[in-house]
Amino acid sequence: MKAFRHAVEARDVDAVAALLADDVVFTSPVAHTPYPGKAITLAILANVIEVFENFRYVREIGADGAADSALVFTAEVDGKQLTGCDFIHVNDEGLIDEFMVMVRPLSGANALAAAMGARFEQIAEQAAAYSG
Repeated sequence: MKAFRHAVEARDVDAVAALLADDVVFTSPVAHTPYPGKAITLAILANVIEVFENFRYVREIGADGAADSALVFTAEVDGKQLTGCDFIHVNDEGLIDEFMVMVRPLSGANALAAAMGARFEQIAEQAAAYSG
């Protein structure tokens, strides 16, 4: 999804928010339970944008206008290299209603889990502010 890719690459949280459906479900690479709702998804993504260093998308998979697409990326977290993929589904209105992230290797996933875990309170506060 080109619009999402451009929003993330520009680190434009407002543009990301405009692309999310209210009922979006975010599936994290490091948490067992998915996170339902726009507010928590946006808070997570806003923090990931800050946590990832040297982030860049390297491949976009899927036809223009398709409901499903994938964006392959590379980044670093706390000195650990990782490769990941954002799997995105859009609803009939063209808004993201499913967002699943996968990352590898395990050392990168562990670094991501630690960095995001350290921001748990901040993420919860941001989610409350976004929903308010």
